[in-house]
Amino acid sequence: MGYRDRGNDRGPREMHKITCDDCGKEAEVPFKPTQGRPVYCRECFQKHRPPRY
Repeated sequence: MGYRDRGNDRGPREMHKITCDDCGKEAEVPFKPTQGRPVYCRECFQKHRPPRY
């Protein structure tokens, strides 16, 4: 089963190194961070994300 079988035909994602604005830990995110907006590691993002209903 290749990656095309799952509907993702963009190939590997480009990862960008960040420093979490909450805990200061280094992490990688699959998007280019926007200047002036906070970026979080996976753990801190879960804490800052609004609850799903």
